[in-house]
Amino acid sequence: MTTPKKSINKIASLQEALSHIHSGCTLMFGGFGGIGNPPSLINGILDKGIKDLTLIGNDTGFPDIGIGRLVSQGRAKKIIVSHIGSNPIAGQLMMEGKLEVEFSPQGTLAERIRAGGVGLGGILTDVGLDSMVEEGKQKVMVNGKEFLLETALRADIAIVNAKKADTFGNLIYETSARNTNPLVAMAGRFTIAEVEEVVEMGEIDPEKIVTPGIYVDLVVQSNGVDWKWAWE
Repeated sequence: MTTPKKSINKIASLQEALSHIHSGCTLMFGGFGGIGNPPSLINGILDKGIKDLTLIGNDTGFPDIGIGRLVSQGRAKKIIVSHIGSNPIAGQLMMEGKLEVEFSPQGTLAERIRAGGVGLGGILTDVGLDSMVEEGKQKVMVNGKEFLLETALRADIAIVNAKKADTFGNLIYETSARNTNPLVAMAGRFTIAEVEEVVEMGEIDPEKIVTPGIYVDLVVQSNGVDWKWAWE
């Protein structure tokens, strides 16, 4: 008789998840203006005193919302984002030379993250030609047209926020909070998902799964602190 294989269970405590995040690491995060940032993981990073982070994500949120809290409290040494306008503290730190900022147009940034997740070395785009965006970047001619080579982005750790996960790490998202989370989940060498609800494997309709569990290493139950509070 064949013994059934034990199913993989990726559910972990917040403390276990935080043990994988260290000062000086490259941390990629999902979210847009704080919506879709994983709040419990961010709170845990703050409480643990983690610093000198290189953050990669869409933006720096707001000073007291989501990923913006890490930036505002000086926990990041560098950020790779599409904009920082909603967090004036990020701009202040940049002007004071306390925060290195690499800007990437939003669509280009998303494609760089996607490229990292699928194992590509980079992408070709004409966005940014003849502007400050092209400074220091390689140019490539394809069929007589010039493009910029934008390198792919990966991170030591990726943190994402999802609506629901099963024990294998298959994820579905909450409406617009989906935003960059699926791309980020693919681009981390180690990916941690914070979720509102955990169910047994097989309880999520396969047709509704957005991020397959193969990309997720750990799943953490949210402690109830939700990004929605910031908009109420």
